[in-house]
Amino acid sequence: MPQSQKSNVSLKPYNTFGIDVKTSQFAEADSIESLRNILLQTDISKTPLLVLGGGSNILLMADFPGLVILNQIKGIEVVSENDKTLIVKAGGGERWHQFVLWAVEHNLGGIENLSLIPGSVGAAPIQNIGAYGVELKDSFHSLEALNISTGVVQTFTKEECKFGYRNSVFKNELKGKYIITSVMFELKKNPVFNTSYGAIQSELEKNGITELSVKAISDAVIAIRRSKLPDPAEIGNAGSFFKNPEIEKSQFDVIHEKHHDIVHYPGADGKIKVAAGWMIEQCGWKGFRDGDAGCHAKQALVLVNYGKATGEQLYNLALKISHSVQDKFGVTIEPEVNLIG
Repeated sequence: MPQSQKSNVSLKPYNTFGIDVKTSQFAEADSIESLRNILLQTDISKTPLLVLGGGSNILLMADFPGLVILNQIKGIEVVSENDKTLIVKAGGGERWHQFVLWAVEHNLGGIENLSLIPGSVGAAPIQNIGAYGVELKDSFHSLEALNISTGVVQTFTKEECKFGYRNSVFKNELKGKYIITSVMFELKKNPVFNTSYGAIQSELEKNGITELSVKAISDAVIAIRRSKLPDPAEIGNAGSFFKNPEIEKSQFDVIHEKHHDIVHYPGADGKIKVAAGWMIEQCGWKGFRDGDAGCHAKQALVLVNYGKATGEQLYNLALKISHSVQDKFGVTIEPEVNLIG
């Protein structure tokens, strides 16, 4: 085994659920060159590969029988600038929230609504992360990704990434074929703020904020998230476990007839986006606990590991939850997290 790789390594410190499984091989890459070297030293055609950033969007259900690469490529730099915007490049191994704080510190708008989302910059486009009415694609410029088979770094435009709701080309036809090494964002010097979604406006009013700023909105989002969501450092979790499903208006009207208080938002192509957390709560799962696997007491959309839950136990709980939502509302909810193993 190459010197840069370790064998039989626990992945517990590298996933926010805190699942204690092991990987056969483990390596860290802090540059494109080191990433290439790791791949050159590995028979990729015969070795399963898993790339981790913050480990915040995965559920590990078994020991991993291959190579785990931890993306540690760091750095934030301004690439270009004009009167209205800056193009900023961030390494794929940067923590997402640290990058948001960098933008806030420089009074650059566009990603402040995405404050405190766990994970890495490199993983963010794969999922097209979003919160409070904003998605990553709204500020996305382009990204660079290393082709695992060839070692060549390619640039992908917004169109080539095929962003959708919690979706991108890297979750579909290019899944497992590239490692994102850096992402470029177009950040605004004089942004138009989005305060209409969720409780941002009421949080600003509660704090007596009358003049909007990047920092004020970021602080409000951080306060809201901390009040509703568990800290992975204290309770293992991966944030929202399920996507909010988008359903046809005709189906929504049938549900709305029985449940007038259903939480919903406009979706794409005339569809209605329904709050999965609300439906899960209506099915009685909020605060549920079976051993160390549970559903968070404040936010039903979040599954939690209270200590020694296995990935399989959490997955089985997720299945029971999704089946109950299907039975009660006739709506299919799908995991937002990636299931590994």
